[in-house]
Amino acid sequence: MSILGIHHITLVSSNAQRTAEFYTKVLGQRLIKRTINYDDPSSYHIYFGDETGRPGTAITFFEWAHAPKGKHGVGGTHHFAMRAKDETALLKWKRRLHDMGIPVKGVYDRHYFKSIYFQDPDGVNLEIATEGPGWTMDEPAESIGTVHQNPPEAMMIANRDEATIAGRMWHEPVPVITPDMALMDGMHHITAIASNIRSTNAFYTDILGMKRVKMTSNFDDPKSAHWYWGVDDGRPGSLITYFERDLKSTRYAEMGIGMTHHFAFAVENEDVQRDYQKRLTRAGYRVSQILDRQYFKSIYTHDPDGHIVELATMGPGFLVDEPVETLGESLRLPEWLEVQREQISSALQPITVDKWVNPLK
Repeated sequence: MSILGIHHITLVSSNAQRTAEFYTKVLGQRLIKRTINYDDPSSYHIYFGDETGRPGTAITFFEWAHAPKGKHGVGGTHHFAMRAKDETALLKWKRRLHDMGIPVKGVYDRHYFKSIYFQDPDGVNLEIATEGPGWTMDEPAESIGTVHQNPPEAMMIANRDEATIAGRMWHEPVPVITPDMALMDGMHHITAIASNIRSTNAFYTDILGMKRVKMTSNFDDPKSAHWYWGVDDGRPGSLITYFERDLKSTRYAEMGIGMTHHFAFAVENEDVQRDYQKRLTRAGYRVSQILDRQYFKSIYTHDPDGHIVELATMGPGFLVDEPVETLGESLRLPEWLEVQREQISSALQPITVDKWVNPLK
């Protein structure tokens, strides 16, 4: 019984068309599925990812056009990071986003990787992070995650030099996403907010069976903890990280536009889900029945602060109801909702995106 890595993250959008334009035109993602929220068939659920939406690349959105703006806090996600090869790719992304009028912060040195930060049209905090240098920068591979590591003082000082950081820019415009900067490897990590990092650690290590790979401090707030958990010694694409915040000074998160609804880890099959159901129940956590999400099966639980956590199967995948050549081009409904197709589709505003071009080709 084991977690295989990140499966997907699901957020809240105010406008599906605008979200689709941003993730396809700006970030080069493919719209891999346009369907509806199975729990609210009157609203879109759209998926983005690589060519086929492999687990770990899928970024999904519920369209809640009339919802209030969400608020960050304990029990919510702070940001998620997509994976890039190296610092050159970050500088190219910084130039591309800057030239498109999108404010960018960084490149920052996070010791274990380097990254830039920006926001999507609804204010979702996005990061692009390099794959390395990894967790052995300050402790041996065999003992990562066992001792608190303070951020290097020289790095902290350099990260505060915003004028120098802002001045570092790729030397020419980047109108096209080149293969060396393509965001086709999926997510690097997801970062959420906890009120008690040790309770969070027990949830991820004792119950979900993940490995703590780093205990450090928030580089932007060194007085607070920042811990990381992952799979296979913390490979990018498996990482969940948490900032610790004091409830005396930090509110609880409020669901709404620009916030994460849930994030999902990948598991092999329903047998593994049943094992996790038993483990979660024994530990006192609420857990759902196995639900059919057409492209995967899911169970839902929550972390100690209430953030929704999903465990989703690897298959059958997004090609189960349309071929790869036309993936994401038409509205797909599960079999049990096909009888309502006319009613459902008439309530949805059409989404128009350009034909996807794979940036790796």
